[in-house]
Amino acid sequence: MNYERRRWLILLASCFINLCVGSMYAWSVFSAPMAEYLSQINQTPLSAADLARVFVVANSVGPVTMITGGKINDTFGPRFVILVGGLMFGGGIYFSGFATQLEHLILSYGIVTGLGLGMVYGATISNSIKFFPDRRGLVGGLTTALFGISSVIIPPIAALIISEMGIIASFKIIGLAFMLVICGCAFLVDKCPVGYKPAGWQPDEKRQAFPAVNKNWREMLQSPVFYVLIILLTCGAVAGLMCIALASPLAQHMVGMSVSSATIAVSTLALFNVLGRIFAGVISDKIGRINTLSLACLISLPGLYGLYISGQGDVSLFYASISIVGACFGAFMGVFPGFTADQFGAKHNSVNFGIMFTGFAIAGFAGPSIMTAVFHSTGSYQHAFLIGIGFCLTGLLLTWVYRVASRRQPQQILNN
Repeated sequence: MNYERRRWLILLASCFINLCVGSMYAWSVFSAPMAEYLSQINQTPLSAADLARVFVVANSVGPVTMITGGKINDTFGPRFVILVGGLMFGGGIYFSGFATQLEHLILSYGIVTGLGLGMVYGATISNSIKFFPDRRGLVGGLTTALFGISSVIIPPIAALIISEMGIIASFKIIGLAFMLVICGCAFLVDKCPVGYKPAGWQPDEKRQAFPAVNKNWREMLQSPVFYVLIILLTCGAVAGLMCIALASPLAQHMVGMSVSSATIAVSTLALFNVLGRIFAGVISDKIGRINTLSLACLISLPGLYGLYISGQGDVSLFYASISIVGACFGAFMGVFPGFTADQFGAKHNSVNFGIMFTGFAIAGFAGPSIMTAVFHSTGSYQHAFLIGIGFCLTGLLLTWVYRVASRRQPQQILNN
């Protein structure tokens, strides 16, 4: 089969799939009305911060199926993985509409949806990157950007459904719709042939810190560079996930926005998250992955400080700061899929990126947990952003450590 044109259709289908699974990051819009609903039926007060545990669980379990699904993807192809993952993702959201306890929500949205997300997200991104060795940064940016842009599109739709039909109906309607779209698009996704190269393209070894090799997960874990990168990913993702999980409550509590205005703040954060993924993916193909990540860590600092000093009525400062944080978080999400393939080869990237993605899962646990802990101890979110600044400074240091470690990496021959 001639994949020169077919690969673009596969990329388009993968982007539509990621548009659906990215809806998980609209959680902050669901959390407040769901907390109110559970409080009413159980006569026990719950807040949106209490429901952040659902988002934490969903982020934490994703790498489990990214790794196991990645092995199936590498062996049998992505179509089966996406079909099963789509049923789990959409089904988890749908059955969240039957939750009457926080524990039910953790099981349906947190575990089932989170596991489905891991299967789908890992398969679409890794397979797309294999089809585009000539544009890894761009494709990593696009596939993760569509994942992120869902948080721009879904919040106003979900808010409308919630206002008209209630929180329970929104879960059921969105869950069924996403199940149909993901499973339908799965039939358009083919497995990338081993060693595929676009016509006329040859890898430019000079642009890599050292020649790439096709390392399996065991060989990757033996590389010191892997540990530098996974900690760097964790540090870079913490600040963004601190905001994403609680964007709506942050806007309401810190600067006094209304619920409708806070929904716009969620969409603004998501929009800059998307733009950061695309822009960083493109420029990383030109200036290098590690230089792009260094800039993201550096630019995050004024954004986090702006959130730290934001108070009641500081709407403009809040919007500017949360936009910066969103864009820099997006840079890490857009660059790392291609970065992992650059360092350890494309052949086993489905499993390797799944393992690397555990750094994101750790950040998905740490970010919201830090916010919740700081809020419960101080009654305010602001001091959590100082911790976020510390993570970004650590990430900036790690980009320097990476450069040192990669120079010491022994050169090896590319093995297709």
